[in-house]
Amino acid sequence: MTAALPTAAGIGLRAPHLRHVLDTRPAVPWFEIHSENYFADGGPALAALDRVRTDYPVAMHGVGLSLGSADPLDREHLRKLARLAGRIAPALVSEHLCWSSVGCRHYNDLLPLPYTGETLDHVCARVQAVQEALGRTIAVENVSSYYAFPESTLDECEFVAAVAARTGCALLVDVNNIYVNARNHGIDALAYLAAIPPAAVAEIHLAGFDASGPVVIDTHGAPVAPEVWSLYEAAIARFGTVPTLIEWDTDIPAFDVLRREAATAQHVLDHHARIAA
Repeated sequence: MTAALPTAAGIGLRAPHLRHVLDTRPAVPWFEIHSENYFADGGPALAALDRVRTDYPVAMHGVGLSLGSADPLDREHLRKLARLAGRIAPALVSEHLCWSSVGCRHYNDLLPLPYTGETLDHVCARVQAVQEALGRTIAVENVSSYYAFPESTLDECEFVAAVAARTGCALLVDVNNIYVNARNHGIDALAYLAAIPPAAVAEIHLAGFDASGPVVIDTHGAPVAPEVWSLYEAAIARFGTVPTLIEWDTDIPAFDVLRREAATAQHVLDHHARIAA
């Protein structure tokens, strides 16, 4: 049975914390996994996920479908994605609005798109194809970027909103990525939020960045920055209380560190819920 994501702050489930979660059953409202980590036909990781899924709602977040690529959609990848979704009945399936492969070469990055009408047509057709293959609506996530194509004729936020409007997909709004792109490209983060239709937003991501170099890098390896917490409060004020995830993928700390980050997000959600009531 599919359980909806609670309107609460969840945590990205990573391998170093899996045993702790299985042994202690912490009071976490929901978890999110990277889909590709569980594409195996069997084995201990998949068995552990089955056990987690009996106690918690789980969302599947993909990093390898390459929605914006000029290559044909990878039907084997889609088959494995559908098989995993059929096994664990996730509350949400999401992917990134980017490309990561071309000419059958795969890159270990989520690369930006030129925001043009041609790209919009291409991406929308692929999102619709994925939704048809999975038999469900997916959510697509805005990505951080370190290059802006001069060929773009649309603002990033206009492009993201248009994908949702044309395909009926949901949006996974990564607030940290909006902040990173605002710093790197000089966009207005609050104007970005204002362009996103609240009804389309199914999930929010929060993570940390590194600003020690010439550009801000979305590392998922640090606490959420104060500036991002402020932008998150603005996002919740616009979108309402939305399921929110703490992501941490490099230099992964103790589980309690993630729980403290989630508690801060939960405080923001609870505060706005009280205001709305």
